[in-house]
Amino acid sequence: MATLPDTAFADTGLPPLPEWAARPRFLALRMVVALVFLAGLGTALALLAPPPTGPVVRLALPPPLPDPTALLPYLPETARIANAAMPIEPPAAPAPPFRFAGVALGAEAGAQARALDCLAAAAWYEAGDDPSGARSVVQVVLNRARHPAFPASVCGVVFQGSERKTGCQFSFTCDGSMAARHPGAAAWARARAVAAAALAGAVDPRVGLATHYHADYVVPVWRSGLVKLAQVGLHLFYRWPGTWGSPGVLRSGGSGEEARIPQLAALSAAHAGGSNAADPAAGTAASAGAPLAYLPLDDPEPGAHGAAPSFTSGGASAGEAQGGHISLMLDPAAFPGTYAMRALAACAERERCAVVGELLGAAAGQGPGFVYLRDRRTGAEGAWWDCAALPRANPTRCLPKGTALARMLADWR
Repeated sequence: MATLPDTAFADTGLPPLPEWAARPRFLALRMVVALVFLAGLGTALALLAPPPTGPVVRLALPPPLPDPTALLPYLPETARIANAAMPIEPPAAPAPPFRFAGVALGAEAGAQARALDCLAAAAWYEAGDDPSGARSVVQVVLNRARHPAFPASVCGVVFQGSERKTGCQFSFTCDGSMAARHPGAAAWARARAVAAAALAGAVDPRVGLATHYHADYVVPVWRSGLVKLAQVGLHLFYRWPGTWGSPGVLRSGGSGEEARIPQLAALSAAHAGGSNAADPAAGTAASAGAPLAYLPLDDPEPGAHGAAPSFTSGGASAGEAQGGHISLMLDPAAFPGTYAMRALAACAERERCAVVGELLGAAAGQGPGFVYLRDRRTGAEGAWWDCAALPRANPTRCLPKGTALARMLADWR
């Protein structure tokens, strides 16, 4: 190691350092003293600094997503009472208009067409052929697509968890509904019109910043931790409290990257990967010739736009009991949850009521597609579906077969 000569300090006028001061141990001690001094100085400055005048930003992990299958064991009427007891806090302001990032960033031409059809599928399968209900569902999807707790794309939000048999965020994506029923061409066109308007910036102010909703005849476990914003049709809408439910947490739009969804190939040319995949109007033509598992009806559901629903079976008048039961003719392309609403309306104020629904176009001898039973004197109530035709996520909601079904109906004559 090179050393300074003894004459190195000759021109400074200072005496040379003693030999012990140049030892490594002494140099280390001086370093420790210097660090302690700097630490003390930093602490003093922090204590003496004036308090901040601006808002304090605290970062936290996004809240956990709800488990769609976690429901309290309430009958529909009890669930409605429990839901009505929770007060509504109307939105202070509507959500900001959605901006599709793919347009600004020059993303793949078909991305917007895929987003449109994912959004239209959510609208129709969740709200049926009801433009008012569809607008509120679409708003929730777009709110999620801009929220950091959810995927940053429309299709990613709608089909989140669809690889599972249960527990997907939108039940129609994993309960078999997409294979069992399709919208008719006119109904699909209406759903796509609602979706296109929302992607272009239309906003549903009724639901504000809602990121969650559920039907009013069930009570999810996650409901109690959220802020209830509105009821639109059968659906109740919620947002997270605090920062995660505020406008500041939202992005301006999705990522602009929209994956192809194989389940939508029968409805959407954009998801089938055809030559017209980038054409936003192509989905309508694709749906018209799609192989449907059940007869598609193009007309809106009875009662979907506020008109009173009619209930007929053969020559029976609306709501007329047949053999002790009220018989309904049901549209197999409609959202199955609406069958229960129609049954409740048909029963009206009857103390004891049985509703048997037949699916339009069903084969002779197929049996009922839906049954609703209620006895207010005992508190018994239940709704069941033919799960072979109308898949349900909860197997306890499936109609029994054969003699078990006959026994069930005989007890209510």
